[in-house]
Amino acid sequence: MSVLSNRYASKEMREIWSPENKIKAERRLWIEVMRFQAKALKIPTDAIAKYEAALEKIDLASIDEREKKSRHDVKARIDEFNALAGHEYIHLGMTSRDLTENIEATQILSALKLIQERTASLLFRLGEKAELYKALPIVGRSHNVPAQLTTLGKKFATIAEELLFAFDRLINLIERYPLRGFKGPVGTSQDMRDLLGSAGEIEQEIARSLGFNRTLDSTGQVYPRSFDFDVVSALVQLSAAPANLATSIRLMAGLELVSEGFAPNQVGSSAMPHKMNSRSCERINGLAVVLRGYLSMISEVSGEQWNEGDVSDSVVRRVAISDAFFALDAIIETTLTVLNEFGIFEANIKREIEEQLPFLATTKILMAAVKAGAGRESAHEALKELSTKALTAKRESKTHSLLDAIAADPRIPLDKSTLEVLVGNPIEFIGDATSQTERVVARIGAAIKPFP
Repeated sequence: MSVLSNRYASKEMREIWSPENKIKAERRLWIEVMRFQAKALKIPTDAIAKYEAALEKIDLASIDEREKKSRHDVKARIDEFNALAGHEYIHLGMTSRDLTENIEATQILSALKLIQERTASLLFRLGEKAELYKALPIVGRSHNVPAQLTTLGKKFATIAEELLFAFDRLINLIERYPLRGFKGPVGTSQDMRDLLGSAGEIEQEIARSLGFNRTLDSTGQVYPRSFDFDVVSALVQLSAAPANLATSIRLMAGLELVSEGFAPNQVGSSAMPHKMNSRSCERINGLAVVLRGYLSMISEVSGEQWNEGDVSDSVVRRVAISDAFFALDAIIETTLTVLNEFGIFEANIKREIEEQLPFLATTKILMAAVKAGAGRESAHEALKELSTKALTAKRESKTHSLLDAIAADPRIPLDKSTLEVLVGNPIEFIGDATSQTERVVARIGAAIKPFP
């Protein structure tokens, strides 16, 4: 298994993609096909029983030795299973892709469903934080500099709405994701047709047993690799919201406004004992980069199919598809940890608001000045001059009151008491942040209802 699997992914995701589980799934498929073919091809019931008895006797080293001789992975697994059962009744009418691509499809579908459950959990936790902090004012930033007030809950709601959009796509993908079926070497199902007279009935039966609603009608030896691009790009889209959240938390933590949590025995730096790094958020952002790398790999084999198929894409898919799921699984798991341990430094949040509020209030003061009879552009110019001067003084640690300067400027027809009332209550500066947050929280509740 990969570094992503061993270090970051969950046990459940590792099990879906483990070599042992894949071999077991392939053997189950062979047995299901045998059962279907048994009457037409006179396969003895005791032979099927012997295959069933050998189902879980998986010796990876033995299979590897066989592959070294045959230089063919599927042939090695066929020979191993036949040797264990003492018969040669598996893989009848099938080509390698009839085995591998159908099983890979089941792995992908299982992994998508696991991601769906984990994403529902993530949406629930985001909704909790959005509701908890929906009315807590905090300085909002554009271009990473103070702009206007927002609320901390709205920050979580914005992330949640992005994730809801990706969640909708995931649900749709799961509903429409197809099984390849038994199409044979060039996609015509000729070999299965020669054995059974038709491939349609066995395809439908196997699709139902594997949990698929749809089976492809016409493929070559391989299904279109643009389907893999659809899957991995959906994973990348799902990763965007957690990555944006991680970036925001890192930026806020740098200003000592919030924390992703710091365990009692955690070490931030081997050299600097005081460091309390946002290591989990950094991990999320790093894994998102890795995941986008796998999308780039898969894009290279999408639209590069030779005729009915070849194996030039095998090594790419073998690495990129499973590792893409490991990466997103780790992103979601880490984000859940961050949300569970998330904390705020409310005194620092309030202190920053107090420092920045006169500057953040300039748009509100501008509107009040216009209402009092000032020309918008002249008032805007005055406020720009006064706020720039005050901000420069603040950066140089010089005493300077922006409100006093505005009150003394004849271009702004507002006195000091009026200005103090305007900036007196930070909650009046958050606009529709609270109601926007409440609408997103309601949508989360509806979206995750099927996932108790």
